[in-house]
Amino acid sequence: QVQLVESGGGLVQTGGSLSLSCAASGSIFSINAWRWYRQAPGQEREFVASITGGFTSNYADSVKGRFTISRDNAKRTVYLQMNSLKLEDTAVYYCNLDMRPTFGGSRRDYWGQGTQVTVSS
Repeated sequence: QVQLVESGGGLVQTGGSLSLSCAASGSIFSINAWRWYRQAPGQEREFVASITGGFTSNYADSVKGRFTISRDNAKRTVYLQMNSLKLEDTAVYYCNLDMRPTFGGSRRDYWGQGTQVTVSS
């Protein structure tokens, strides 16, 4: 079984910065991609950023140029550096791990517990 533990959320003023992290534990043979999603109150969960096994990153248009996703394979951890935060970035942020637990095994999806990011004026 794989567990993801997120940390780093909190309260910040507009224009400020926060860094999120998500660490994985358990049986992981290979990682296809890490992703970050977010969900604001009353809204659907939306994609924020992703980084593949080959370190190719992709971002939602709303965060391009402000957020940076990175990963540390040795620590099995993904990070999301968020700069120039806006009120509309307020949401619960979830990490997602797309992986294979064993050689030749089926791809599986795991989610972190979510961490609250609140941006205030």
